[in-house]
Amino acid sequence: MDLQLAGRRAVVTGGSRGIGFAVGRALAQEGAAVALVSRNAESVAAQATRLSAETGAQVIGVAADTADDGSVTAMAETVIARLGGVDILVNNAAPVMSAVSGEDQLEEQINVKVRGYLRCVRAFTPGMTERRWGRVINVAGLAARQAVSVTGSIRNVAIAAMTRNLADELGPRGVNVTVVHPGATRTEAMQWAVQQQAEATGRSLEEIERRYADSISIGRVIEPAEVASVVAFLASPLSVAINGDAVCVGGGAKGAIHY
Repeated sequence: MDLQLAGRRAVVTGGSRGIGFAVGRALAQEGAAVALVSRNAESVAAQATRLSAETGAQVIGVAADTADDGSVTAMAETVIARLGGVDILVNNAAPVMSAVSGEDQLEEQINVKVRGYLRCVRAFTPGMTERRWGRVINVAGLAARQAVSVTGSIRNVAIAAMTRNLADELGPRGVNVTVVHPGATRTEAMQWAVQQQAEATGRSLEEIERRYADSISIGRVIEPAEVASVVAFLASPLSVAINGDAVCVGGGAKGAIHY
């Protein structure tokens, strides 16, 4: 299937590793020009060079801290100047959240993952609405539907609520806004979380990962590229019928029925 992304211009925050990098790869493979954004300038530049060589697409790396208004403004100006505009925004930047701590991380998570997403939306969507076409995909997580942790649930529910409001605001002007909820995904952050849980509980790494897999309908942990394939579709013109709603990309959470 041709996703009709050739010639589109995308920015992916949290783009130097994990789901963000996989999304950047999927979009570049479909012919989009991609800006990877991360706080680490050296890392994101190296990953952009790697991805450009791999796909043949225009890929740039831009350093920015989405927790800071001025940093997001400067990043947006740089990306728009270098790509000539932005058609697709994938909000993915977030602090790594400890798997064993509670509410102490809430302020950081809200500022980076919730306000940070909104900062990027406000920076990039004016150009999209002017051209009457755009896509915003917000990466949240299945903690929006599960009582895993107070902080995890609050941040992800907030992103889902933000998505619905933005979709209603921007949809009539040609910009679709969606949210994806990954579950257990084999990223660097998950590996770190598994290690933390193993140390805290005395269980083996294999046992911790098996507990994740046992909660998933397909019986295994999802790979970043599998999440990225769904995001690439949502970024395409073919996804016009989906706006404001959540798409779960966790392999199927057992038991719950959402309708």
